[in-house]
Amino acid sequence: MSTESTLIANIGELVTNDPDRSGLGVIRDAALVIEDGRVAWTGPAARAPAADVPFDAGGRAVLPGFVDSHAHLVFAGERAEEFAARMSGRPYAAGGIRTTVERTRAASDDDLRANIRRLLAEMARQGTTTVECKSGYGLTVEQEERAVRIAAEVTDEVTYLGAHVVPAEYQGDTAAYTRLASTDMLAACAPHARWVDVFCEEGAFDADQAREVLQAGIKAGLAPRMHANQLTQGPAVQLAVELDAASADHCTFLSDADVDALASSQTVATLLPGVEFSTRQPYPDARRLLDAGATVALATDCNPGSCYSSSMAFCIAVAVRDMNMTPAEAVWSATAGGAKALRRTDVGHLTPGARADVHVLDAPSHTHLAYRPGVPQTFAVWRAGVQVVREFRSGSGG
Repeated sequence: MSTESTLIANIGELVTNDPDRSGLGVIRDAALVIEDGRVAWTGPAARAPAADVPFDAGGRAVLPGFVDSHAHLVFAGERAEEFAARMSGRPYAAGGIRTTVERTRAASDDDLRANIRRLLAEMARQGTTTVECKSGYGLTVEQEERAVRIAAEVTDEVTYLGAHVVPAEYQGDTAAYTRLASTDMLAACAPHARWVDVFCEEGAFDADQAREVLQAGIKAGLAPRMHANQLTQGPAVQLAVELDAASADHCTFLSDADVDALASSQTVATLLPGVEFSTRQPYPDARRLLDAGATVALATDCNPGSCYSSSMAFCIAVAVRDMNMTPAEAVWSATAGGAKALRRTDVGHLTPGARADVHVLDAPSHTHLAYRPGVPQTFAVWRAGVQVVREFRSGSGG
């Protein structure tokens, strides 16, 4: 953490996500001061205090760093052939996960570390400063413990997802694997994790099995979150709300009762538009959730099977185009919404006291994230007050 203070001046549009302001809490012609890894001051540029290091934003927009609250980054291999087959008409099913399980089990620790660090660097170059990372591609006690331990080396937001799918060696005996995921596997993984998750879906785990794993995780000191209602309109959202899960993720197929339950709870509906893009599933209707009063987050679900994208900007563009969100709602959901899905109060906003996760766009407004889809627009990034992405210069890297 830098001990020098930094003044980011000449900000054309500062998105603060200040709850005391309307919408995104935008301040125009603004400045921001970073000190001791935190946001020390925001306000009009004309009233900015002095600082040790100046940075001229050149009239660009400044946002909080993206908070990606759903990702699967501890894996080996890729599944491009599976993607091509889907695009040729084969439907998506949960069973494809087992292909990645085989490759991940065969990989070395160093191979897994190199891959997760590569993906995190890729995310940072696109403005993502907080990432949740799940296990779930090991599915033995030793392999799942290895996954959460490696994830914990690079992020505090580690999720134990031993109940991802039933591995081949337990095929036909889901009850036995559920017991393992709730006992010995959980005990090995809990010291390295903050969260417990279950893929509650046809072809994975039913509601009773999900409850068993989640309640065991809660007893072990982990907080719950869920893969919910991705492929079918099932019981997962209701179970997530009942257990006060921080987030119900996917939420593609929702009943009116599901929407009402989310709207009347603290459980965030985390939508993953890259998955629908990559699987040709129907997109969830964010407008329905927002109009009901539910809190919505956007995340990538970066993984080698159903969505091999690390781009939060891409998710914003798709959410605006295909999920009935406004650009402002999508940006809020990719920053403050992700923070709420992780029950974090220190990230996802740029108000005094927040961790100084700052994303300078090479654009005059946050709207350009949806307006110019697919165009690299990250100019500079600070994480906890340290500049991790340098401003682009013609002929050089970022």
